[in-house]
Amino acid sequence: AVNYHFGDKMQLYVSVLQAAIDSVRAVIEASMRPAEGLPPEEQLRRFITIFLRRLLTPGPNTVHQLMHREMHDPTPALDAIVDQGVRPRIEYLSGVIAQMTGGDPGDDVVLRCVASIQSQALSYLHKPIASRLTRFGSKLQPTVEEVWELARHITAFSIAGVHAVTRAAEDARGRSQASRRRRQRAS
Repeated sequence: AVNYHFGDKMQLYVSVLQAAIDSVRAVIEASMRPAEGLPPEEQLRRFITIFLRRLLTPGPNTVHQLMHREMHDPTPALDAIVDQGVRPRIEYLSGVIAQMTGGDPGDDVVLRCVASIQSQALSYLHKPIASRLTRFGSKLQPTVEEVWELARHITAFSIAGVHAVTRAAEDARGRSQASRRRRQRAS
């Protein structure tokens, strides 16, 4: 029956994976939509809250299991996951963070901030290490209030971090420009 409907097992797997990608995209779109037109800090807060709620709410874990499998044992379907599931989220967050920093979405500072935010959120998925290190990671089903608490923490930490990293980058640029001016005057 698999061969008749899908051609082979890989095509069946690709079909299941596409359903998982569609689910991920729905979460991304739901995370972005309510924040349109708001200040970037509020966009970030809403994104993190919705993303974490969808990520940690009890229910079938199939999507995360498939993503985990692809990360550790990639098939040709990994490109679809990246292009349709991961890249849109990274591009959205890069745009939000770029608004906060006054930089470009492709700046190294912006991309490092995005990676930091994603790492914080993903670290709470139920995994063997997280379950041994954190109170929330040890719970198979965190309560709604615990998810909100995590979202508030990650948001506050991230906003403060983005502003601190932006100031540090501006200070470094200022020192670099001053040093260049001194060298030019000396020559």
